[in-house]
Amino acid sequence: MNSLTPFPGKRPKSHVVAFHRTELSVIMSLYGRMVAAGEWRDYGISSLRDCAVFSIFRRTAENPLYRIEKHPKLRSKQGEYVVFGMEGQVLKRGHDLRTVLRVLERKLIRSVE
Repeated sequence: MNSLTPFPGKRPKSHVVAFHRTELSVIMSLYGRMVAAGEWRDYGISSLRDCAVFSIFRRTAENPLYRIEKHPKLRSKQGEYVVFGMEGQVLKRGHDLRTVLRVLERKLIRSVE
């Protein structure tokens, strides 16, 4: 019996990286507070082959203000979570998502006169 596939038995795995439900709940909690404060308006989620990206926008049709990325391959090295600024600069990198997101929570703290 002849198989129609060129490489029978070997199928490439189409593995993509995505945020887990617990990770998304932490991110969405911060996102909700920032929307309520009037800072953020929209978001986008991308699941790619080697990383997952949560992009945060002030307005829908512009470049993201921040990107929260998950890189599982960097888990044992410098940490799998990274927050990038608008110009692509690394704002915070680490192993724990909550501590990495603290760099964005500082925007909620305002002085009251």
